[in-house]
Formats: sequence, C-alpha cells, structure tokens
Amino acid sequence: MLIALLVIVIGLIPPVLSAWVSLRSHRRMQARFQLAMEAAANQQLRRWAHRNPDEHYVDGMGLVIGDITCQLNARSPYLRCAVNPTGPCESCRHYQGREY
Repeated sequence: MLIALLVIVIGLIPPVLSAWVSLRSHRRMQARFQLAMEAAANQQLRRWAHRNPDEHYVDGMGLVIGDITCQLNARSPYLRCAVNPTGPCESCRHYQGREY
C-alpha cells in the first residue's frame, strides 16, 4: 500500500511543479504587460504635452502644421506648404489668405 501511494505521489510531482511554474510565469508576464501598457500610455501623454505650438488639430483633417488660413497650406502634419515647407509662416511673402 505504501509503495502504491509513493508511486502516485511521485507521479503527481511533475504536473504540480509544471502548473506552479506556469502560474508563476503567467503572473510575471501579466505584471510586465501592465508595466508596458502604463509606459506606452505615459509616452503618448508626453508626446501630446510637448507638442509643437505650430501644430493645430482640425476636425476632418487631423493634425496640421503652419497657418491654416493660408491658401498654400499643405494641410499635412509633415509639410507646411509647397512654397515654404520648413516655415515659418509668419512674414511669408507668399501668404495667400482664404475667403470664408
């Protein structure tokens, strides 16, 4: 009887150890994933907090840089206009106002 019990206990040790290691690994992975999610959220907040003052969000167009009232504005987050792509828009001699 004792030998049968010993065989059962020895037979159950590997699955119990495997389940314990798997649970520990899963908890560690969840903790790391949570840290990564928090870091990504903080990075997005920092990106919006340190935004260029020349960028404007326009409904329907998204993020736009430069003077959005200029006819030559590219309406792009990467390029101001075809004439003066690097800016600045102030005192640009090619400025063309838009009629609304």
